[in-house]
Amino acid sequence: MPNYSLTNIDFSSARTELHDALALTGAEISCNQLPAGTSVPFVHAHKQNEEIYLVLDGEGKLYLDGEERPLKTGDCFRVDPAAERCISAAANSPLRFLCVQVKAGSLDGFTMNDATLSDSKPSWL
Repeated sequence: MPNYSLTNIDFSSARTELHDALALTGAEISCNQLPAGTSVPFVHAHKQNEEIYLVLDGEGKLYLDGEERPLKTGDCFRVDPAAERCISAAANSPLRFLCVQVKAGSLDGFTMNDATLSDSKPSWL
């Protein structure tokens, strides 16, 4: 079995979860698209997982613990597990976003202190 997983997703799909497609073991990632004027149909919180959202395209609103905030392309935000949340697309704009879900407090390292350099080189280096 290789040390990697590859897949291709349809960005026009309403929602694609990558957990099973990539055999993820430490995160859940979903690619989401809400048509103009629509919303995730429920408010929710999590028991353990924080969520990180990256707005790829469009405009909308974010509901967080009773407050509504505007969203636009390029906005990125983290939501604590206990926070109640919901997201909607603006009446005149679809909203495309990624959502990454990970267990809060589980990050022991990141790129600069978790990476090891290799002597291998791809053709472009």
